[in-house]
Amino acid sequence: MFASMHFCSPAWVVLPAAVVARAGAGWRACALALLGLVATAEVAAHKASDAYVQVGGDAAGLTMRVDIALRDLDAVLDIDADGNGELTWGEVRAAWPSIDGYVGAHLQVEGCVLAAPTHALERRSDGVYAVLTYSSACAAPPSPVIRYTAFADVDPTHRGIARIALPGQAEVVRVLDPRRPQALAVDAAGVSAGSATLASAGAAAGSVLAQTAEAPAGFLREGIHHIVTGYDHVLFLMCLLFPSVMRRTPQGWRPLGNLREALWPVIGIVTAFTVAHSITLALAALGWVALPGWFIEPAIAATIILAALNNLWPIFGGRVVLVTFAFGLLHGFGFAGVLGELNLPAAQFAWALLQFNIGLELGQVVIVLVAVSAMFLARNSGRYVPVVIRGGSVAAMALAVLWLVERTADVKLLPF
Repeated sequence: MFASMHFCSPAWVVLPAAVVARAGAGWRACALALLGLVATAEVAAHKASDAYVQVGGDAAGLTMRVDIALRDLDAVLDIDADGNGELTWGEVRAAWPSIDGYVGAHLQVEGCVLAAPTHALERRSDGVYAVLTYSSACAAPPSPVIRYTAFADVDPTHRGIARIALPGQAEVVRVLDPRRPQALAVDAAGVSAGSATLASAGAAAGSVLAQTAEAPAGFLREGIHHIVTGYDHVLFLMCLLFPSVMRRTPQGWRPLGNLREALWPVIGIVTAFTVAHSITLALAALGWVALPGWFIEPAIAATIILAALNNLWPIFGGRVVLVTFAFGLLHGFGFAGVLGELNLPAAQFAWALLQFNIGLELGQVVIVLVAVSAMFLARNSGRYVPVVIRGGSVAAMALAVLWLVERTADVKLLPF
């Protein structure tokens, strides 16, 4: 989607303030185009999703439980047969054979033939999940090689979170990327499990698992993935940042004279949001504080509406940082689901939480740097206030209202 923007050199990210201040009309147009892309990216994209895989067993056999959201399965299997946007028990029951076939084709454990699964449904904070529980007579290998490819061709944001707990071994938690399904089946020398014997494949996977269990890349990358694809969180942050390069005066909005003036408000907003969502992310993921999804998801949509409304009418007054902190507490609950569902031992949980939160912050820093730099370049354009502040805020409010209706009335209004 960036093909039409190849003329916008990324060098502006590191330009000194003096050069940026002298940017010509071409740069301002480029920055406005980038801001338009940021403001509309949420509309064209699909919310990130996760599936959960739990592997266990002993010498007598292997067991595996798979939890996949019905909304994700509906995207590939058309479970909603009458197309009314609501899944009924009858539709799900009729779709179980298709669900079995799809999951069986996209999730395998090397060297094990899995029996037909048992079925259940489970409501989680982000919707109803299909639960498939498999068993196999094969002895649980010491390092099971998992191949996961679900939704790779329809949803690039999807991930599988695997928890492997076998007797006598330390638990391993891994993020499974459907677009790189062989990641756990390749040893340091590059020998794939598919070209090796089962014993050597197990040894290769064991080597990889031992290394990746200690490395921070998995959940650090997952944290980045969740903030970049957490479209409601990003949209909330953008609404707060739209006015950061302008000053509200009795005569209307006026552009700031230099980048330094914009930095302090941005630092205050980002710090408040970071501290707040880090607090509730930890508390919610630990299970110490729990708020139901039916409250959190609509509340997050409401924070976007209020942040956008403040750009049109100053309802926050001079308390933007304080309000950002309060709203950030709500957003932290929205980040917590992926970790809270894993029920990890304390030490592993703490390490995964640290990685995940660092990833969130790294992704957030990149988003803020890109967005604020583009805003600063565009601030002197006569179109900045009507297009970015007013138009962007109205568009954000409209989208957030639709999210609010969807999340409170349990209806489908948007095609994504």
